Amino acid sequence: MRTPRELPQELSQSTYTVYDSDALGVSRGTLRNVRIRRISRAIRAADNLDLSDRSSSVPPERIAPFTRVTSFSVASHRTAAEAWGFPLPVVPGRAPELHITRPEGLAPPRRFGVVGHTGRILPGEVTTLEGLVLTSRVKTWLDLSKDLTVEELTVIADYLIRFPRPLFEGRSDPYATQEELAEIIGRHPGQRGIRTAREALQLSRVGADSPPETQLRLALGAAGLPEPEVNAPIVDDDGVLHHEPDLGYRKYRVAVQYEGAGHSDPEQVARDISREERTRALGWTEVRLSRRHMVDGARPAVEKVRAALWAAGWRADRPAA
Repeated sequence: MRTPRELPQELSQSTYTVYDSDALGVSRGTLRNVRIRRISRAIRAADNLDLSDRSSSVPPERIAPFTRVTSFSVASHRTAAEAWGFPLPVVPGRAPELHITRPEGLAPPRRFGVVGHTGRILPGEVTTLEGLVLTSRVKTWLDLSKDLTVEELTVIADYLIRFPRPLFEGRSDPYATQEELAEIIGRHPGQRGIRTAREALQLSRVGADSPPETQLRLALGAAGLPEPEVNAPIVDDDGVLHHEPDLGYRKYRVAVQYEGAGHSDPEQVARDISREERTRALGWTEVRLSRRHMVDGARPAVEKVRAALWAAGWRADRPAA
């Protein structure tokens, strides 16, 4: 089914406000056409535009009308986190809602499909992404502390502070630093969830390349094992760097590698085997883990690491390195 002939091309590809269509000279009569869908009060979309899936990240341009239709509104919380690409926990059966915030003192947005918030928004805490007005990465992280667990928020903190690989990611700076996360906490001392944010910041470490690596590190600590180093360097007797495993215990010469889906590629499998052989030749034990070890709170992974540490001389009643 085609959109009405009078609808400009830029309005046929996304959601828009009636004020957007006014500015383009589209009459309100045209907007009452059966081939134009009423998304929410004063928000429309072409009927053939697929808006069925909000369980995954929604393109920023489709959220933007919800911030434009009400003054002083910004995308926030999980909606902003999805736009930023945060590694969020999957919530089965989650309702398709957008989170929109207005400054405290104003009425929260009230419309179908929107969770309205009000809150303290300070200078520098709002930015734009592909035309969408939304909370900054660090403010979004702090706002998520109201609903996420310490572990879930730590996973996102590790994602923000990790140093990227410029060759593969096209950037050389982290999305945020631990100092910036501490600063945003300090700017909102009374905000709900602040204790969760403080604990998550304390548990965050630079270097984790994936959520399972963070989850594994936290599970090891919760099980009473010594805290591993992230990317602990393995060097030979001549001081030459061999490689930096995901997690490591230099005192016990135990390296821990989490192997995600990319490690099933035949060439990568060969490289992983070669790496393990070199690691063993340097007197280290390599513990290789995968998704199947992360079930039941990562208990299988914890027990595999515990066995390697025990074999290397670690005992629970001894102080960690």
